[in-house]
Amino acid sequence: MPRVGRTVLICHRNEPLNCYGLARWLAAFTDLAGVVVIREPSTRFWKRVKREIKRVGLIRFLDVFLFQLYYRFFLATADQEWQEDMPRKLEARYSDLPDAVRLLEAPSPNSSETERFLGDIQPDIILARRKSILHKRIYSQARVGTFVMYPGICPEYRNAHGCFWALANRDTANVGMTLLKIDADVDTGRVYDYYTYDYDEVAESHIVIQNRVVFDNLDSLATKFREILAGTAATIDTQGRKSRAWGQPWLTRYLRWKRAAKCARRRDAGPTP
Repeated sequence: MPRVGRTVLICHRNEPLNCYGLARWLAAFTDLAGVVVIREPSTRFWKRVKREIKRVGLIRFLDVFLFQLYYRFFLATADQEWQEDMPRKLEARYSDLPDAVRLLEAPSPNSSETERFLGDIQPDIILARRKSILHKRIYSQARVGTFVMYPGICPEYRNAHGCFWALANRDTANVGMTLLKIDADVDTGRVYDYYTYDYDEVAESHIVIQNRVVFDNLDSLATKFREILAGTAATIDTQGRKSRAWGQPWLTRYLRWKRAAKCARRRDAGPTP
């Protein structure tokens, strides 16, 4: 299909699914003009740690820390295998990036280098797969708008771990991804659609689930971006719905979620003959 729109992708260096896989997909149906690769300094990590401690307190942060240990020893290997296999599938489906695609490595999506880079390219759309809130001088560089794919249904689950918290709360109807256009406030922009798939909450980790709500829906997302560029895309009215931000996963909630998921699976399967 012919390419539409001039686009830029913002992603983190340690996330090859976005930097390589999503970039190939974006170049398949748009004129991908540039990729901003964020190489954050180590100080950013400690700032996030301090912010989380301030938000939840030391005792609850221990729950967060224990989950990180549990994930590293019991879940990370299987997730890493999945995340290494998915780029190979995307490479088989989408062509290499055109030589004309410009690349910028920057310490922050809000850096002056990023601002100059975007000013030179003048994109129609910026797709931001980032952890930091974008400044207006960055997201306003896009003629049509800057869009994010939140791994959670907004406004109820509006953070980087929305899928985890929906599952932990047994709110299984709200496990998905939100395509949202950034505005001046935090996560209050226009919602263009929600995306999900037939996930397996017993066998799959929250990391796999929050990735698959994106990568299992690339065709539908491409269609939506074409509609956005054409000015024909409808939006979803979220007024009156309760907005809540969620922090890092807790080990206690993870174990409770998996136990509840297994009980639900047995209940749905019915009595053993």
